[in-house]
Formats: sequence, structure tokens, C-alpha cells
Amino acid sequence: MLRGVLGGLSAAYAVAFLVAALAHAGVAFRGLGEPVIVPAAVAETLCGAAVLAGGYGALARRPWAWNGLVYTHAAALAGVLIGILALASGAATTTPLTLLYHHVIGALLAAGLAAAFYARTRG
Repeated sequence: MLRGVLGGLSAAYAVAFLVAALAHAGVAFRGLGEPVIVPAAVAETLCGAAVLAGGYGALARRPWAWNGLVYTHAAALAGVLIGILALASGAATTTPLTLLYHHVIGALLAAGLAAAFYARTRG
């Protein structure tokens, strides 16, 4: 059951990352625009691809699913933490939406990583 939940959440995270990547590439959604930051768009695309791969493994019940969920959540969380550091250091333009996004997705990824790691160690 947890595998399916984490797989579905991973797919949702992938959509969130890809929407954020589009926003940082200059696409405005219903008037909500973000500054164009190409490195952020690239990082968010990579994070989205990573969690999508982990979600696929979980939903397709692949033998590597738990490892995939752990590694992809960890990689995406590392990307989010780098983004938070970039915002905190002033290297990137900070908006309220960007701050909210990074904090929420970071917390969700940390919780997912903990759940996947716990399930993986339980066998």
C-alpha cells in the first residue's frame, strides 16, 4: 500500500517540478509569473524526471522500487535544498511563491524519503 501511495505522490511531485520548470522558463500560469531563471528550470526538470522514475518503479512494482524511491527522493530533495540555498544567498530572485514552493516540496520530499527508507529497511 505504501509503495502505491509513494508512487502516486512521486507522480504528483513530478508534475509540480515540471510546472515550476515551465514557470522558470518564462511560461505564466493564470497571471502568476516567475522570473526566468534557466538553471532553476534545468534543475526542476531533472528533479521532476527523477521522481517520475521513482514513481514509475513503485507503481509498476519493479524489484528496485524501494531503492528507486529512496534515491530519487534524495536527489530531488538535494536539488530543492540547493534552490533554498540559492534563494537565501541572494543568488536567485526570491518571490513569495518561490519560497512557499521550495519549503512545501522540500518537506514533502523529506517525509517521502523517510517513509521510503523506513519501508526499504523493513524488507
